[in-house]
Amino acid sequence: MSISERASLTRRCAGLPAVALAALLASGLVGAGAQAPATRMPAAASALRVGATDIGGVVSSGHGPEAGVWVIAETTDLPTKFAKIVVTDDAGRYLIPSLPKARYKLWVRGYGLVDSPRVDAEPGKMVNLTATIAPNPAAAAKYYPGVYWYSMLKIPAASDFPGTGDDGNGIPPFMKNQGNWIDLVKNTCQSCHALGSENIRSPHVKELGTFANSAEMWMRRLQSGQAMARMASGISRLGPQKGLSLFADWTDRIAAGELPASTPPRPTGVERNMVATVWNWASPTHYMHDAISTDKRNPRVNANGYIYGSPEESTDLVPVLDPRTNRTWNIAHPYLPGTPSVADDPDGTSVFWGDTPIWDGHTSNHNLIFDEKGRLWFAARSRGPDNPAWCKKGSDLASAKLVPLDSSVRQLSLYDPKSKKFTLIDTCFTTQHLYFGHDPDNTLWTSAGFAGATVVGWLDTKKFLQTHDAKTAQGWAPLIVDVPGWGKRGPFAEIKDPIDLTKQKRVVAGFYGVQSSPVDDTIWGQSMDSGFSNINDQPGYIVHFIPGKDPTNTALAELFQPPPGAFGPRGVDIDTKGVVWTTLSSGELASFDRSKCKLPLTGAKAVTGEQCYEGWTLYRYPGPQFAGVDPAGSADHAYYVWVDRDNTFGLGRDVPMAMTNGGEAITALVAGKLVQFHVPYPAGFFTKNVDGRIDDPNGGWQGKGLWTTSGTRAMFHNETGKGESPRVYHIQLRPDPLAH
Repeated sequence: MSISERASLTRRCAGLPAVALAALLASGLVGAGAQAPATRMPAAASALRVGATDIGGVVSSGHGPEAGVWVIAETTDLPTKFAKIVVTDDAGRYLIPSLPKARYKLWVRGYGLVDSPRVDAEPGKMVNLTATIAPNPAAAAKYYPGVYWYSMLKIPAASDFPGTGDDGNGIPPFMKNQGNWIDLVKNTCQSCHALGSENIRSPHVKELGTFANSAEMWMRRLQSGQAMARMASGISRLGPQKGLSLFADWTDRIAAGELPASTPPRPTGVERNMVATVWNWASPTHYMHDAISTDKRNPRVNANGYIYGSPEESTDLVPVLDPRTNRTWNIAHPYLPGTPSVADDPDGTSVFWGDTPIWDGHTSNHNLIFDEKGRLWFAARSRGPDNPAWCKKGSDLASAKLVPLDSSVRQLSLYDPKSKKFTLIDTCFTTQHLYFGHDPDNTLWTSAGFAGATVVGWLDTKKFLQTHDAKTAQGWAPLIVDVPGWGKRGPFAEIKDPIDLTKQKRVVAGFYGVQSSPVDDTIWGQSMDSGFSNINDQPGYIVHFIPGKDPTNTALAELFQPPPGAFGPRGVDIDTKGVVWTTLSSGELASFDRSKCKLPLTGAKAVTGEQCYEGWTLYRYPGPQFAGVDPAGSADHAYYVWVDRDNTFGLGRDVPMAMTNGGEAITALVAGKLVQFHVPYPAGFFTKNVDGRIDDPNGGWQGKGLWTTSGTRAMFHNETGKGESPRVYHIQLRPDPLAH
């Protein structure tokens, strides 16, 4: 039942005579939120088959069966906290399958409701539940995804750009358009901190003192904790007083009772077939960036095996989950003496942690990936930033001769789960994301993470495993655009030089996302827009990197900007047809098909990326848009994008998925339509990437699924507060909401 239908029914009930309403109350059809007596079994329950490891029943309220709401079963009886979440069908029926033996707390959550009382349950039982209707819109809105709240943030009008500075409208002149502003809010703020979470929209800051107004409060809260430098940089680029005034206005209006302008729909159709299994791992003082379960090229690698996490700046401890035994533990990632620690960064007193620096990572463990033999490769720091001499000018290394590199802030490492040993791999180039190629050398391609990077780096893992010589196994190449259309590397103008139509041009478009093509030997990267990169006047790109036989000396690059009105690519993946997918901070999932390009990719526009707009197709994310912003986009934000080439989830092959953490969902494109899979508990589901694994090719829906982890840097902003740990999520899709 939709929220509007519920409201209509409520109005009809309100018109009943008091005697009739009293009769309804006495009948139990209008519940007060308590569990229905075990002796009262709705007719719909008779169709349920509850096995020895299942819990099932019917969810109803005074409005009848509650369709499209979540039922959550959680236990602390296992080695780590464990939960399983399902969605009710049209008749309000639910079935939570394959639960480990334990005592569970069971409750209902859904849009238009508040949480029902938690009741005791055990597998093998039929438990009917009474949903609790939200007593007012404000109570209902507390359960809305964060995007419904942060879309209330006022964005300066398009006519306010370019900014006129401190003596004008307070917006810096380098903010050329509204998209620059939105890209910063999404890709610098929302991408790390989940802006719509309750503690951000309704801040609890009494521990920080008293303030004359909310702008002062925001100025102080942005100086809290160990991320203060990045937050200060972000607000300053908005124009500090302008940015602070708008964030203050946003939280003031919420404090005064203003609610989101729209309401989220409940899950429908295939969205109700989701089963989410959730484990706690790591600790409340740590956060995760990514998790990995398998080799993207072959999702049967590491079947039924451990899940590993990357804790980025928060710690050097790599968390591990054994989903078969529900156990978690940590592996200490090594580093060399002199490696800097985030514990030494500037920090400010935190509402949650006081003056204690909770992050102490040296390894800056950003991303990890399996190879075909089940070994783990990390983008992780192992030393200080100064490169060895063989990276710099004067080296005999071919890459260094062409582009010497003086520093690297993150390198590579290898972990063998069989021997339980790490190998540190020094690289001259900085790493952030990493993916294997499809070539015989198992080339590991990397991104640097920042748009100002001038090279693309790689490691020949076959050579490294044979020689353990990092110097000779690695290489890097500049990004050279073929302006004249020669089709091979030739004389080029340097970065600082103007475009010369008679020469190729070296450009700056450092990769954030990176992915090898499954259809040829080329690589696709993605470079961040100015809101994240802090590089004025440089837009975001999709970058086609064509290595050639000797990438250092033969590679060429093609740049593609999103079409006018769209902006802010982030993340990249490729389907089996060679179509490239990314997510845009203008609020869309986007594909780019190079085969649709009608004109030669040459000339000045090849350098700016203003070419082949016809190759793009955009799909607007569901949910609200900021007021006064182009409705063709959405306020929602996705951190990364992933393509399910092997149907590991169950929606089909080549289904692109975006990690829409503003909407607290994984959003998938199926037959041209976006569907969303929300994980409602804990509120603030925020993931940065997923991968899919097949544990049993003959196991039906239970033999495969997606794996991901919490990605916000501030777990303590979520509903369970300071004690909340990161979570691992196994998200599966059954054929119907009652399948075993």
